[in-house]
Amino acid sequence: MDPTSHSARWWHRLDDGRIQCDLCPRDCKLGEDQRGACFVRQNLGGAMVLTTYGRSSGFCVDPIEKKPLNHFLPGSRVLSFGTAGCNLMCKFCQNWDISKARDMDRLTDRASPEGIAGAAAASECRSVAFTYNDPVIFAEYAMDVADACHERGLRTVAVTAGYMHAEPRRAFYAKMDAANVDLKAFTEGFYVRLSAAHLQPVLDTLLYLRHETDTWLEITTLLIPGQNDSSEELAALSAWIARELGPDVPLHFTAFHPDYKMTDLPRTPASTLTRAREIALAAGLRYVYTGNVHDAAGGTTHCPGCQAPLIVRDWYRIERNRLGPDGRCPDCGTVIPGHFEADPQSFGRRRIPLAIQDF
Repeated sequence: MDPTSHSARWWHRLDDGRIQCDLCPRDCKLGEDQRGACFVRQNLGGAMVLTTYGRSSGFCVDPIEKKPLNHFLPGSRVLSFGTAGCNLMCKFCQNWDISKARDMDRLTDRASPEGIAGAAAASECRSVAFTYNDPVIFAEYAMDVADACHERGLRTVAVTAGYMHAEPRRAFYAKMDAANVDLKAFTEGFYVRLSAAHLQPVLDTLLYLRHETDTWLEITTLLIPGQNDSSEELAALSAWIARELGPDVPLHFTAFHPDYKMTDLPRTPASTLTRAREIALAAGLRYVYTGNVHDAAGGTTHCPGCQAPLIVRDWYRIERNRLGPDGRCPDCGTVIPGHFEADPQSFGRRRIPLAIQDF
């Protein structure tokens, strides 16, 4: 066994001698030495192992707004990292070189949970984000890192597609302080055709996070021209969020750029994001943002009570932050939901690569 292979959770043996992974709805059934669709969970000796434990495609210090999270420690720095592989097969993947990787040799950084937490603290990060590829598939590693972070008073962030079964979902999110869930579209056809997955498990994750946990939740939808950007679908998506999750869950609409297996489509026009934001606001959502385009209005947090600009952003840089730790609008007293600090930071647009080698 590779020294970084780690005993995995959430699997069972089948009568025919194979094992079945119970982490996500793919329910991969594996013979000896076979790997799941994610490529990183493998049957070795009749047991499931995680082959990327302690291995990373790189570490960077980012602004928290890049995750994107606009109501969770705004302006702070977050240590971000991922591994390789993914349990979805999105033809439009914007991080395909990492999430679709089959070459484990590209995972050059090896770091223990304690090493990552220590590096985050030394870099003055307030949190650690599991991102770039979906942390669901390296849940055991992410959860151990989360424990090490919490021992140092650091928060944890999952950037995920939310595609997982109920039992691991409970264990995983018990360790996460915040999550940005990628709601890729609001039709089953889109998920099946472009992600080889299904919509309902993602909706189940959103409902669970909102109603059964204290994990701070924000949602991102990447708008792809002609695929998930119709006014009808955007209205249905927004209405579902308002009705089932409530109007205070922040929603981010971000722009697609041609990549991976969908290079024949154009970039998302800024006007599409503006239209999507208007539709969501009209549906009753109070905090709707735009991303991957320069849009001051779409990046600013406004008070839903008096419409005053409270956190003014230019790209990922905060120009002004008028919210204190109680989240109250200083003009009318309306409470803005989220996690805010008494002395907010403004890390800006920087991205600082880190090298961590302690395994």
